[in-house]
Amino acid sequence: MGIDDKLKNAAEDAAGKAKEAAGKVTDNESLEAEGQADQAKASLKKAGENVKDAFKNED
Repeated sequence: MGIDDKLKNAAEDAAGKAKEAAGKVTDNESLEAEGQADQAKASLKKAGENVKDAFKNED
């Protein structure tokens, strides 16, 4: 997993957390759900990159 991918995933996760928090503060369920979705997407990307790394390390 490249460092740029790690940074992008971390940024997406952080943005998702910020959206979720803003949604909670403003009682905006749509924004809160969008933030949770962004976090889930970042987690899936990270998991996919970890699988790729695992196969690279087997060689």
